[in-house]
Amino acid sequence: MLRPEISSTSPSAPAVSPSSGETRSPQGPRYNFGLQETPQSCPSVQVVSASTPPGTSGAAGDRSSSSSSSRPCPAPNSRPAQGSYFGNKRAYAENTVASNFTFGASSSSARDTNYPQTLKTPLSTGNPQRSGYKSWTPQMGYSASSSSAVSAHSPSVIVAVVEGRGLARGEIGMASIDLKNPQIILSQFADNTTYAKVITKLKILSPLEIIMSNTACAVGNSTKLFTLITENFKNVNFTTIQRKYFNETKGLEYIEQLCIAEFSTVLMEVQSKYYCLAAVAALLKYVEFIQNSVYAPKSLKICFQGSEQTAMIDSSSAQNLELLINNQDCRNNHTLFGVLNYTKTPGGSRRLRSNILEPLVDIETINMRLDCVQELLQDEELFFGLQSVISRFLDTEQLLSVLVQIPKQDTVNAAESKITNLIYLKHTLELVDPLKIAMKNCNTPLLRAYCGSLEDKRFGIILEKIKTVINDDARYMKGCLNMRTQKCYAVRSNINEFLDIARRTYTEIVDDIAGMISQLGEKYSLPLRTSFSSARGFFIQMTTDCIALPSDQLPSEFIKISKVKNSYSFTSADLIKMNERCQESLREIYHMTYMIVCKLLSEIYEHIHCLYKLSDTVSMLDMLLSFAHACTLSDYVRPEFTDTLAIKQGWHPILEKISAEKPIANNTYITEGSNFLIITGPNMSGKSTYLKQIALSQIMAQIGSYVPAEYSSFRIAKQIFTRISTDDDIETNSSTFMKEMKEIAYILHNANDKSLILIDELGRGTNTEEGIGICYAVCEYLLSLKAFTLFATHFLELCHIDALYPNVENMHFEVQHVKNTSRNKEAILYTYKLSKGLTEEKNYGLKAAEVSSLPPSIVLDAKEITTQITRQILQNQRSTPEMERQRAVYHLATRLVQTARNSQLDPDSLRIYLSNLKKKYKEDFPRTEQVSGKTEE
Repeated sequence: MLRPEISSTSPSAPAVSPSSGETRSPQGPRYNFGLQETPQSCPSVQVVSASTPPGTSGAAGDRSSSSSSSRPCPAPNSRPAQGSYFGNKRAYAENTVASNFTFGASSSSARDTNYPQTLKTPLSTGNPQRSGYKSWTPQMGYSASSSSAVSAHSPSVIVAVVEGRGLARGEIGMASIDLKNPQIILSQFADNTTYAKVITKLKILSPLEIIMSNTACAVGNSTKLFTLITENFKNVNFTTIQRKYFNETKGLEYIEQLCIAEFSTVLMEVQSKYYCLAAVAALLKYVEFIQNSVYAPKSLKICFQGSEQTAMIDSSSAQNLELLINNQDCRNNHTLFGVLNYTKTPGGSRRLRSNILEPLVDIETINMRLDCVQELLQDEELFFGLQSVISRFLDTEQLLSVLVQIPKQDTVNAAESKITNLIYLKHTLELVDPLKIAMKNCNTPLLRAYCGSLEDKRFGIILEKIKTVINDDARYMKGCLNMRTQKCYAVRSNINEFLDIARRTYTEIVDDIAGMISQLGEKYSLPLRTSFSSARGFFIQMTTDCIALPSDQLPSEFIKISKVKNSYSFTSADLIKMNERCQESLREIYHMTYMIVCKLLSEIYEHIHCLYKLSDTVSMLDMLLSFAHACTLSDYVRPEFTDTLAIKQGWHPILEKISAEKPIANNTYITEGSNFLIITGPNMSGKSTYLKQIALSQIMAQIGSYVPAEYSSFRIAKQIFTRISTDDDIETNSSTFMKEMKEIAYILHNANDKSLILIDELGRGTNTEEGIGICYAVCEYLLSLKAFTLFATHFLELCHIDALYPNVENMHFEVQHVKNTSRNKEAILYTYKLSKGLTEEKNYGLKAAEVSSLPPSIVLDAKEITTQITRQILQNQRSTPEMERQRAVYHLATRLVQTARNSQLDPDSLRIYLSNLKKKYKEDFPRTEQVSGKTEE
């Protein structure tokens, strides 16, 4: 809820454009923010209460009450009041005069052109601390705008977008706010170099203004993301603010302070989503300035939305399922990523990682990937040919990011980096033709499309331009000395005479070094050899395997001696001087080469965007090859996509990698007619492993991989939720039970009919009666959805819910009792097999305790007490005949609907299947009638 404190500019005083200093007509802001303004006076203050009366419902705005009051105008030069960063926001806003800075206004000449307009954006310097503001100094930024004056009916959404840097490039954080609606939408997702997800999401939001970091929009050095957004949103205002305001800590504080209690579970989802937190910090900071207002505490609806074309997996579920990091040892690769990662390039590895975290939801796209994996498995020549070429690619995305950067200072390191990356670029472009040859006989649409993208003529244009300057045999090589040689002789001879002279000098110095070391070896009769490292330059090495040093010492001429086992490394004063001459010669070579390379790069920049498609192609092919490779190591099967989750003999993929033997396989069958599975069984019988196995198989299927099973069919899951962990959380001051409640609240708030929900032993952090009550209530709520839910529990009372809800199925893990002859006791043998019905095991917790080192007297007392309590509280709940009849009708109806939707049987087989259904239905009815007859007697 906003408290506007907007001071309007007096019509008699012409406003000054901050960008040009020209006077302009007092036509007000370029767009209407939907807030009341009173010209020539202080505005009325609209304060919307954050409290909600009991029993009210509807939108947040409908629940609130508002009041207006007048207030004197603040002094133009007043400073923000001291106080808490959040607690004193109102005073801070009241003491800030918006009329000192004009937003979105431009001269008519600027509006009539298509050039981006530069506007100043006031932001305080420094990062205000919670103790209060110390100073108020406007910080100038730049805003690029290519739109004409915006009408009063224009959109009112402002979006902040931030992209990760370095290795996190491609990780996007977004935050948007509608100025007419107190709701903030947060997003964070991994995108590729075409930024299709960002563009799609912005298209949906249809923003009035987009905020980005000043480092992303620097003139002459703007990022690919900024360029693409400006191209796709030509009628949208762009504003830049300093990177330091994209602060994830402040973003989290804003959410904690401003989010209404009903949606506070968003904190669990975004606490590790650093980029969307950074975006919301900058967004709210900016909105405070342009609106000259603040939001009341606990007044905003803040929600997190994943990318539209991907399933949402929250961070705690990713941790519980061990998608990327093993919970026991973060260094080992016993994760889903480790199972599937046979990628050969960094780009392929990054793509696999982002796909695991955000599986696809579009069946057509998934099937296109599966077609590719199938072709790669069937065509060995294609598989090995592609793998051979892909493995020679370098990090194309990283290469691109370095190539498009223009260093501020021409240092030796900058020059060396540019030369190196130009050689890498040549190496990459020379692999395009081998890649095309490897893919020439592919058949699937996706592989053909990627092969077609390699036909881009710009690859040949760039390579030809490079080859006019760079030697044909200049290529990427391993080893720092080899690469140094390649850089020195990269540029063709006869292009620059001085460069040719410098290179001859360098060659002579290197030859002199080799000659000098050879002479030293002859002089002292030692097997000396020339070595090189990037840190030391040229130095001398010697191995003392077959020789004995005189008096066990090296000659005094040798200095900086180090010994590793039987190998000596050292240098001499003359060699140090020659290394210095060599470095000086190298600096000259690099400088002249850099000048030639920069000129070459300026010519190829216009064609360089084709490399983004290449990097996308390489990373996707690498990931698909990785899927195919994983399939060759195990008996995975291609999944189908229907409205049913059916897995025949499926097993846990990570457990298979760890175990010496293949894990026990189990069946799974969930439909809309029986979408709620309650799983019981003793401790350590395999319940948690089974739940994780289902989620991992679902994710593998939705990223386009084969899955560990004999047969599998999946329904697309838009969201995957898990509640598995039992740890407490010191950081958020949450006990085990409170953490359970927070996690289940998050699931209940966000689950929908297309969710896959896995809950493991809910309610065990409190007493039994309350735990059962909470579980029962949660189950009933989830049963109202069409989500597929697997609920593992030790509360056997919960199993009787199937008498009330026919879409509940009881399953249990079997155990066998084996007589231990040596100790004359009965032991439990875990079969890890899933069967229908609830578990018949009683007091299995006591049996587990008995196996442990618990004293026998304690176990005996526990058994007696348990027997007494069971006798008092256990009540048999039997289904009535009417319930059995309704259940039979319900199951028949769901089978018929499912058959109508998915059946691919021929007419004769379908007739037999329907006849069997009819028989089963008739068999169920006499049973219910018999029960009914007995009841009447």
